[in-house]
Amino acid sequence: MTMEQQATRERAGAAQARDLAERDVRTIVHPHSVIGEPAEPLVLDRGEGALVWDVRGRSYIDGTCGLWQCPVGHGRRELADAAAEQIAKLEFYSSFGDYSNEPSIKLAEKLLELAPAGLRRVFFTNGGSEGNETAIKLARLAQHHAGHPERTIVLARSAGYHGMGGGSLAATGIDRLREGYGPLVPGIEFLGKPHAVAGDPGTADRLIAELEERIESIGPERIAAFIGEPVLGVGGMVPPPDGYWPRVQEVLRRHGILLIVDEIVTAFGRTGHWFASERYGIEPDMIVTAKGLSSGYIPMGAVLIGQRVLDLAEGAAFLHGFTYNGHPVGAAVALANIEILRRENLLERATTLGTRLLDALRPLEELDHVLEVRGVGLMLGIEFTGGDTSGVQAGARAEGVIVRASGTSIVLSPPLVITEEQVDTLARVLKEQVRAAH
Repeated sequence: MTMEQQATRERAGAAQARDLAERDVRTIVHPHSVIGEPAEPLVLDRGEGALVWDVRGRSYIDGTCGLWQCPVGHGRRELADAAAEQIAKLEFYSSFGDYSNEPSIKLAEKLLELAPAGLRRVFFTNGGSEGNETAIKLARLAQHHAGHPERTIVLARSAGYHGMGGGSLAATGIDRLREGYGPLVPGIEFLGKPHAVAGDPGTADRLIAELEERIESIGPERIAAFIGEPVLGVGGMVPPPDGYWPRVQEVLRRHGILLIVDEIVTAFGRTGHWFASERYGIEPDMIVTAKGLSSGYIPMGAVLIGQRVLDLAEGAAFLHGFTYNGHPVGAAVALANIEILRRENLLERATTLGTRLLDALRPLEELDHVLEVRGVGLMLGIEFTGGDTSGVQAGARAEGVIVRASGTSIVLSPPLVITEEQVDTLARVLKEQVRAAH
C-alpha cells in the first residue's frame, strides 16, 4: 500500500468514525453515562485475541475483557460456528415448565462436573444480575417453604457488586451505584469490606467477629442467606484475608444461613480455577455465574444450586423465570467456550501471566499516591490513596491500552489468551500513566 493509499484509508476511517459517533450520540443512552451529556464514543469494529480495533483501524490491548467477560479472547471462529450451527437447527424455544433442549442439558451436566462438590442442579439465566436476583429469591423461598418465613434478611458486604436489578442492586454495597433510585428491595444488611490491611494478620478476626455480632443483633432465625464475591471485582479487585472464607462458612452453617457465592467475574479461569470457590475452600449453597461462561459471545448465565437448598425447597413451586432461560444457542456457545478453556490450558495461563503482570506493576506501590497493587490470577487492581482515576484510564487508552477506572482503583482483567508481549506493553503503559497521575 502506498503512502497516498494509506492516507486515503485513514481519512475514510476518520470520516466513518465521526459519522458513527454523531449517530450514537443522537440515538443511544449508554450504561453508566450522564443523561443529556453524552460523551463521544470509541466505536469498535473488530477483535482478535486480546486486541480490539476501532473503526479508524487503530488497535488497543483489551485490559478489561470489555466487562471481564471474554477469557478465550475476541474473534473465536469456533464460537461463531457453534452459534450458527445451533441457530440453523433450533434457534430458541421456551424452557418453562417441562420444555427443554439438548444443549442446555449438556451444559448443565458440564457445569456440575466442573463445580465444587455438593452442587446438584442448574437454573439458567441471561446474565449475572438475573442470577443474583434468582439466588436471593430462591434462598428466601427455600427458607419459607421449610417453615421459616421469618428468614428473609440477606447479609451482603460493603464494596460488593451484585448487579443492577432490584434485588441485585439492593445487595450491592457501593453507594454511588445506589443513589437516586429510591427504596430498593428491603431486607439487606451490610457488613464491612473484606479487605486485608497490609501487615495486619487480624483482619479476618475482626471481620468474623463483626459477622457473629451482626447475626446475634439481627437474630439468626431472621437471616436467609449471605451473598459475597470470592474476590471483590468492581469494588477494586480485592482478595479476601487469609482464612476468611472457611471461617465465614462455618459461622453460617452453624446458624442455618445459606451461602450464595457470586462468581460472575471469578469463574472460568479468571483466578486460575474453574471456580474461585475451589481456590478459597468454599462449599457454596449456590453459585451465580455468567460472563466467562460464554466469553460474552452470547448472553448466558447460570445459578448452580446445592443440596441444602434443594432439601429446604423440595415441593415448592418456583414461580420465577426469564423468557430466554436455557437458550439453546447460548448453551451451545458456552459448551464450545468451556472446551477452548480446557484444550488451551487457559486456567494455568491465567496464573502464570497474572503473576507476570502483578510483578511488573508492584513497583508502583513505591509511589506516594498508590495505596496498593494486588491481584489473583488475571484480575488485578491498583488502588490510589484517593481522587479520580479516570485520567489514568483516558491516558492509557490514548496509548492503545484499555483499562477501567473503578472509584479510586484501576482494575484489570485481560483475556486469558493475552500474550507475554502484550502483558509487558500493558504494564509499561499503565506504569507511565499512574506515575504521571500524581
